[in-house]
Amino acid sequence: MSDPLEELQRRRLVGEDAARPEKVEKRHSQGGRTARENIADLLDEGSFVEYGRLATAAQEKRHDLEELMRRSPADGLIGGLGRIDGQPCAVLSYDYLVMAGTQGVRGHHKSDRLLGIIEKLKVPTVFFTEGGGGRPSDTDYPVVSALDVRSFALWARLSGVAPRIAVVAGRCFAGNAVLAGSSDLIVATRNSTMGVAGPAMIAGAGLGDHSAEEIGPIDMMATAGVVDVVVEDEADAVRVVKQLTGLLSGAPKQGPAADQSALRQVLPDREKQAYDVRPIITTLADLESVVFLRQGFAPELVTAFGRIEGRSVGFLANQTLHMAGSLTADASDKAARFVQLCDAFGIPLVSLVDTPGIMAGPDAERTGIIRHASRLLVATARLVVPLIGVVLRRGYGLGAQAMLGGSTREPLMTVAWPSAHMGPMGLEGAVRLAMGKELDAIPDEEQRRVRTQELTAAYREHVTAFNAARVFEIDDVIDPAETRRLIATILGAAGDIVGSGRSVDTW
Repeated sequence: MSDPLEELQRRRLVGEDAARPEKVEKRHSQGGRTARENIADLLDEGSFVEYGRLATAAQEKRHDLEELMRRSPADGLIGGLGRIDGQPCAVLSYDYLVMAGTQGVRGHHKSDRLLGIIEKLKVPTVFFTEGGGGRPSDTDYPVVSALDVRSFALWARLSGVAPRIAVVAGRCFAGNAVLAGSSDLIVATRNSTMGVAGPAMIAGAGLGDHSAEEIGPIDMMATAGVVDVVVEDEADAVRVVKQLTGLLSGAPKQGPAADQSALRQVLPDREKQAYDVRPIITTLADLESVVFLRQGFAPELVTAFGRIEGRSVGFLANQTLHMAGSLTADASDKAARFVQLCDAFGIPLVSLVDTPGIMAGPDAERTGIIRHASRLLVATARLVVPLIGVVLRRGYGLGAQAMLGGSTREPLMTVAWPSAHMGPMGLEGAVRLAMGKELDAIPDEEQRRVRTQELTAAYREHVTAFNAARVFEIDDVIDPAETRRLIATILGAAGDIVGSGRSVDTW
């Protein structure tokens, strides 16, 4: 028998990328990276402690030991503990160079072991989920349904316990895709394609022949709201994941900020003119700290993580470039889920309000708007983390209330910028509701139009932020340039924030 230490080194080397140069070269030629390259880039150098490194596929009835070691290092699932920017974390990655990243029996045993440890340690977890689902070729375990596999339950059980980020590159189908879909955030490359079943399963079910790229391309996944952040490639994915794990862990990271006086000129002069709210967020936040989420889905509502004076913050904002910033069914779902995520992991929320309210009308009702918009009200009403409300321009109706936790009294502080207006509904609607009979009694159309404008102008003066502050419906009207300092001061007074630990909806 060879020296045990030499044998250990030999077996370790068999599992390294250097032992399979042809496969590595093929991966590189396709623009991809290996699982070990991604992990090395993600984790602090020398911090990775691997579990199950010497495991092989459960196929000893088909291959001898040496062949199994060569064909299935780590059984195609690399995982363990490490650090990202000094903060503890866990990482798992299916290895696409091993049987197309499929899930083996021992790989499931390994993931079960790691997920149990993650539940105890409550550390942020990154899961590279590329792969083709369950592996039918493992012969060493008797299997009928394979429905007793616990990995999916254990991964789902971590919801609200530890922040979980899935990374998708290339093809991700069946069980691999369901693991991604059960995570808190999904970062996916532009060449990725996802589906609850791959081409073979779809064809076998009589649903037609489709290429992998036709099943769930990235544009479809982003528009449908499945993917949170779309990136160019795996290197870009790792960069974003590092940023997200830092934000979700709550570890402070001080950074500079932009000149806040720029916020005094950011709103258009005309009340109904649309503008992009994202520059307001990036100005308020520490420079280069913001990550926008689900930008392709429900663009009328913006969600983002960032930092203010080094502290992690979640931003919720109406986007007037789309649907005038109304709360649609999709926007409400997007907002409610983001609120749950921030609440679970102790991330305070800043709500930037500029909305005409909840989308109304027959088309909106067909979307189930009553239930969807109510989701946001319920989510914000249950918050345990601080909420700070800032009315930028228009805060009308139940839509504004939902953005503010149900009432202007619910946030730790509710303020408005000087040009803001607040009311139970939009200006024109309020005038027509209150003065409809008087207007209808004016026979001349031009006179009726002029009178409507007069009444609307008078009502606009009534519902200014100054009047709302005068009767103490809000806490203050502030100079926009003061917004960041105000948020930082209130969050400083809030001290250490502990999240609710409640599970987070996958949608």
